[in-house]
Amino acid sequence: MVKIAITGACGHMGKVIAELISERADCTVCAGIDTAGEQYGEFPVIKSVFDLPEKPDVIIDFSHPSALPDLLSYCNMNSVPLVIGTTGYSDEEKSKITAASAQIPIFFTFNMSLGINLLAELAKKAAQVLGGQFDIEIVEKHHNRKKDAPSGTAIMLADAINEELGNKNRLVYDRHSVRKPRDKDEIGMHSVRGGTIVGEHEIIFAGHDEVITLSHSAQSREVFAAGAVNAAVFLSGKSAGMYDMSNLIKED
Repeated sequence: MVKIAITGACGHMGKVIAELISERADCTVCAGIDTAGEQYGEFPVIKSVFDLPEKPDVIIDFSHPSALPDLLSYCNMNSVPLVIGTTGYSDEEKSKITAASAQIPIFFTFNMSLGINLLAELAKKAAQVLGGQFDIEIVEKHHNRKKDAPSGTAIMLADAINEELGNKNRLVYDRHSVRKPRDKDEIGMHSVRGGTIVGEHEIIFAGHDEVITLSHSAQSREVFAAGAVNAAVFLSGKSAGMYDMSNLIKED
């Protein structure tokens, strides 16, 4: 039985994760961590990771980038694996996550959905075949409460494509201030925020007289929560290192 602590436990994702875990026989929630301190379920909710009543086997984090220093500090001191589902990290914060993975197991991906990770693989294959013949644009859509733009998932998709193309393309986020045709080495990034859209990502390969589109639409946040719980069970007992969805898929 894998004992899991949830950071951001009082948020929507935290509560979905707790509900999913309650329906599984291979893991349990030992505590929640949230500055709101709202009590629900059959586990304690505390305000700081340093106040955990017992050492968890894994921590799942769906909170805010500001929680990262304390999380990494606690996990390093106590050798606790960490599943990171939070987005919006700076390059410096990502570097700290990478550095911490030398000491503890860390599962870090911009999207916990199995479908999105398959989309990334399909996009890499398309980029390999189409090369520099097609213009590439990525459009992502999310609810009106999402703070970061473009989404971490859109950046993950762009990075996967760019790696396949030899990292010679540059990401272009804003064209309204520059009046000129697009360059061939661009990957256009576009964000839509509105309503209650859970998450939609579309990759457009636009060529001469033909367009190929790859897309993924999440119908609920449960797909991300399920991925995070699977990642936590997977990460329990692993050695230090950086893990992502591709590692989990290979083990299955």
